[in-house]
Amino acid sequence: MPVTAVTSDPEALTMTLVGEFAAPVDRLWRAFTEPAQLERFWGPPGYPSTFREFDFAPGGRASYVMTSPKGERFGGVWEFVQIDDGSSFTVLDSFADEHGVVNADMPTGRMVFTFEATDAGSRVTSVSHYPSVEALEQVIAMGAVEGSTLAMNQLDTVLQGLREYAQGKGTRTEILTDTHVRITRLIDGPRELVWRAHTEPELMKQWLLGPDGWRMSVCEIDPAVGGRYRYAWEPLEGTEGEPFGFDGETLVSEAPRRSVTTEHMTGTDFPSTTNDLSLYEEDGATLITTLIEYPDKETRDMVLATGMTDGMEASYARLERELISA
Repeated sequence: MPVTAVTSDPEALTMTLVGEFAAPVDRLWRAFTEPAQLERFWGPPGYPSTFREFDFAPGGRASYVMTSPKGERFGGVWEFVQIDDGSSFTVLDSFADEHGVVNADMPTGRMVFTFEATDAGSRVTSVSHYPSVEALEQVIAMGAVEGSTLAMNQLDTVLQGLREYAQGKGTRTEILTDTHVRITRLIDGPRELVWRAHTEPELMKQWLLGPDGWRMSVCEIDPAVGGRYRYAWEPLEGTEGEPFGFDGETLVSEAPRRSVTTEHMTGTDFPSTTNDLSLYEEDGATLITTLIEYPDKETRDMVLATGMTDGMEASYARLERELISA
């Protein structure tokens, strides 16, 4: 993992995070100082950031909003205090509402980012200074250590570039926690088309089929927030298996970037999952990332044991073949 240490010091009133990466220090610097890149990792999985403003200069200000899988919005503000180009910058880091209004009831920290070259690439050290022990304990209790670690561990994808990170590697499943799984697949085509392939029934019926020998018999979808969907599949003649389907609700919709839905197996009392789909385009290719939240570890393991990853790979390969290359 890129994060090598996270420590808190009640005497110094600090929390320190250190991350090391196999990338040049100037590349690491750009990841932290360009908002389009910051948006890809600033926030733990399931809470991506959108920067509303980013004035990278002493006295300048940046504001962002993190949107949860349930559509909740959490804001933050940086006020840039000092910048030493290529090596460090300091911000006043404040909690805020979704409109960028600072919450005076929450602690503001002074956060210093330092960048340096290493034999293996580069290192970033983030030291957050707080005004009191109570303020430090408050941010730690809110999950700052866990959230910062999960966020920074997404940086490898950003630093490598999409094609280097994912091209030719098929569908990959990563177990993040007992209840969270991340699935990634690179599609060699534009994000707009990949988004349409996930939201337009006539296109979905051409590729969202899993293994060969199945057809999508029902595809009804309202992609707006609060809208419902229903999908069903049945085997073709000569294929073993029973018809099945899923239904759910759209919780977040930010076309063509992100869609969060619940998913429930139709006609069963199985618990629902939350599926957080995000699309990012770079150099004509689109990375599909699906973060799935399960109710418990047992459900997670049961679903993974069904061969879900192989079925998704068959569908994604069909998506590239039938829609992208056509």
